[in-house]
Amino acid sequence: MNYWLIKSEPESYSIYDLQNKANQTDTWEGIRNYQVRNMIRDDIELGDVAFFYHSSCKVPAIVGSVSITKTAYPDKFALDPNSKYYDARSSINVQPWLMFDVKLKKIFNDIIPLKLLKESSSLQDMKILQKGNRLSITKITEFQYSYINKNFVV
Repeated sequence: MNYWLIKSEPESYSIYDLQNKANQTDTWEGIRNYQVRNMIRDDIELGDVAFFYHSSCKVPAIVGSVSITKTAYPDKFALDPNSKYYDARSSINVQPWLMFDVKLKKIFNDIIPLKLLKESSSLQDMKILQKGNRLSITKITEFQYSYINKNFVV
């Protein structure tokens, strides 16, 4: 099993949007970074778990957790000219972008702010805490996943 941190701006898509979906399941689409696309293609597996992180907001924070319910498949939004994720270079025959499905596991009673993560010496290796990291999906270790659940999740 792999462990992940997936980021979304809550104004675009929040954990509450996922909560309101049928079966609390939805696509994770719109990735337009080749490094992240490769992780989706090569590393994200069925049953993996991820923290859902609200970014670019007043209090950036881990707000809940999800599980991966469907692995990489072509991102149909890249072909839709009406989508904010449209990519004019994509076509039915040349489709570089991928998406996957997630299911809500839990919305945390208390958010886990970025500031709190930064204060923990045990988490200093997390990619989200590294200067200049802007990837929307990052791998975390089993230790980091367990540590956060044990020490911060109520």
